[in-house]
Amino acid sequence: MTLSDIAKYFFKGKIAPDGVAVDFTMGNGYDTLFLCSLVPEGKVYAFDIQKDAIASTEKRLAENGVTNATLIHDSHAEVKKYVTSPINAAMFNLGYLPGGDKSVHTMTDSTLKAVSDALDLLAIGGVMTVSVYPGHDEGTREGNALTDMLSRVDRHDFSILQCKMLNSPTSPFIIAIERNKKG
Repeated sequence: MTLSDIAKYFFKGKIAPDGVAVDFTMGNGYDTLFLCSLVPEGKVYAFDIQKDAIASTEKRLAENGVTNATLIHDSHAEVKKYVTSPINAAMFNLGYLPGGDKSVHTMTDSTLKAVSDALDLLAIGGVMTVSVYPGHDEGTREGNALTDMLSRVDRHDFSILQCKMLNSPTSPFIIAIERNKKG
């Protein structure tokens, strides 16, 4: 089972087909395609700063006949410019574009803003996953900053779970979040 498989598990049976979903890091479009399948009657917004990611995702969606996604060439930290309705499903897959330039990757400051904005937009019962890759310096900073920020969120408003390998501290891990009520 891959990290992506585990992240997708948290959405099963929780998202209505007419919901709104956001892929905060579209990469090669696999998560975007997955979210489109979750909300076939709804809308998916997908963000990436790299043109190669947009092109790869466009191709993947076209090959699968998917038309319910809007691909946005902008930082995930700008989500509130584009998404105003409550979000039912959100995915972050931090790090760099697989097969792409490893020097271009998510950064702690923009990730913290994007996750904070996603929490604000998350609907009651909405689910968000964040896949974190601490195997490089910026990934370690992102993971530490996210766990610090999210550990201070009111547990009555959100249920937040961290899944990680205890015997492998640099292994990727997942943070899964469900909104319980509006704060």
